[in-house]
Amino acid sequence: MVTATTPRRGAVLACVLLLVTVLVAACGKGDDGQSPKIGQKGGDEAAARTLGFPVFATKNTTRVGGADSVANAAGVAQAVYAGQSSTTRPAAVTLVDRKNWQAGVAAAVFMSTPVRAPILLTDGDELPPATAGALAALRPTGSKAVGGAQVLRIGGAAKAGSFKSTTIGGSSPYALAQQIDRVQSAAAGRSSDRVIVASADSAAYAMPAAAWAAKSGDPILFVARDNIPRETRVALNAHRQPKIYVLGPPDVVSEKVVRDLRRLGTVTRVSGRTAVGNAIAFARFIDGRFGWGVVDPGHGLVFVAERKPLDAAAAAPLSATGKYGPLLLVGPGNEMPAPLIQYLLDIQPGYERDPVRGVYNHAWLIGDESTISVAEQSRIDALMEIVPVTASAPPDRPAS
Repeated sequence: MVTATTPRRGAVLACVLLLVTVLVAACGKGDDGQSPKIGQKGGDEAAARTLGFPVFATKNTTRVGGADSVANAAGVAQAVYAGQSSTTRPAAVTLVDRKNWQAGVAAAVFMSTPVRAPILLTDGDELPPATAGALAALRPTGSKAVGGAQVLRIGGAAKAGSFKSTTIGGSSPYALAQQIDRVQSAAAGRSSDRVIVASADSAAYAMPAAAWAAKSGDPILFVARDNIPRETRVALNAHRQPKIYVLGPPDVVSEKVVRDLRRLGTVTRVSGRTAVGNAIAFARFIDGRFGWGVVDPGHGLVFVAERKPLDAAAAAPLSATGKYGPLLLVGPGNEMPAPLIQYLLDIQPGYERDPVRGVYNHAWLIGDESTISVAEQSRIDALMEIVPVTASAPPDRPAS
């Protein structure tokens, strides 16, 4: 169900009064010396530390260091849309309830053309200060593709003051994904001939789909492990025998579901045994116009903790702008998984004579140090670095 509303102008004051410095909120640290502070002088003995390095950034990494997904979404949105002029403001913003990761992952498709709407998160029917501040700073201009709406409210997300809103409803993750797909197809003027099917129950295996949907406009629909819900069947039928890409191994999306999906389109499974390996497999995969195909250096990469599915939705704009690139997962603990190290070694940039003539990788990290540690950040930074092709393999190379 889709409804449109235009609230009273007076309510805009609530958003304006809640305007905050979102980059500080995004750091999730407060005034403790860890958040980046501009304008530090050499006479301050803490200048190097308070500028935020190496947590905020290293030579090959940049961190959006929120303590939660709400702050991360606000930080990413303003990193992508500075909001300082009409050309640096988004046409629309998508609001998603922080309790609904499926809605966030599916709604990442609105970051693609023609809507180009980053995601901000609400706390049920309330706007957290970081979200309200980001929304007021972004001042979306209104998207012609969705009837001039400035805000797309997904499910039970909060209302957005005076901004012109369209509400996309659904009684389940499957129904919400179906309605999101319908709105995206209407905005684009056609339905995509490619669809991602992911698990509604295993978040870590579905997370990488958000980055691709944001870049490509290919919708995400959900299934249960052993059955295809009616809403998903209806949505797939509307695409008229599309190419269906199932994301996840058989213990996440069963072979029975794959067999049933073949009645609705051609089916290809992309999977890894673990959530980390699944994201790597999707980053490597390419089939014609579908897939990242990142098997060589010269790319952007986005790193998210596998236990934080809404960080994948929050980070989706980074895969659809700037350096573009797939989403990769960091597992629990402070040790980089061997498959991830090996993948980064496989795509590490190299040069023969002059690094200036080479290509480069860059990593965005989503979350604070409790989410992705500084040790992990340092390891990622080293694996992003361009190296002489004649150099011996780094000591981090895992045993074969």
